[in-house]
Amino acid sequence: IVVVAVNSTLLTINAGDYIFYTDWAWTSFVVFSISQSTMLAVGAIYYMLFTGVPGTATYYATIMTIYTWVAKGAWFALGYPMDFVTVPIWIPSAMLLDLTYWATRRNKHAAIIIGGTLIGLSLPMFNMINLLLIRDPLEVAFKYPRPTLPPYMTPIEPQVGKFYNSPVALGSGAGAVLTVPIAALGAKLNT
Repeated sequence: IVVVAVNSTLLTINAGDYIFYTDWAWTSFVVFSISQSTMLAVGAIYYMLFTGVPGTATYYATIMTIYTWVAKGAWFALGYPMDFVTVPIWIPSAMLLDLTYWATRRNKHAAIIIGGTLIGLSLPMFNMINLLLIRDPLEVAFKYPRPTLPPYMTPIEPQVGKFYNSPVALGSGAGAVLTVPIAALGAKLNT
């Protein structure tokens, strides 16, 4: 169980950048939504089916949340503001997965299809609300630049009023569409 927990957690936190750095939060939102909704589903289902216990996915998301708070504390110790790192919201999406597994009487296929879809739809929404609660990312970016900020992460002025190019729409759609088949593949490899 410990090996599965550690490997699943490493799988998720290494899917792209698992921390929302305020200075590129909006430019990375779509990539983050796709990678994290997919890897939360794969890792949590892998861990949950290994133990067979509803509630394991929430425990798994809690572990990752604690890791991120430690990273946030490390950046704060370096002199950056508290909202420089935004802790992602994994726990509610993982709770939906656990609820699906419990409600379908531990049916692993329902957990993959229904739970995976719920993660893909909910994770981008929870994290968008999370990002709306922090101060202006551009202000933080120019006041507290990261020394290792690559050019493709350089903050850009967001375009207002263009919903068709909205990171929420792209992240939610892509996350929901991609989560289920990849989670199913992960469970298939696990069996």
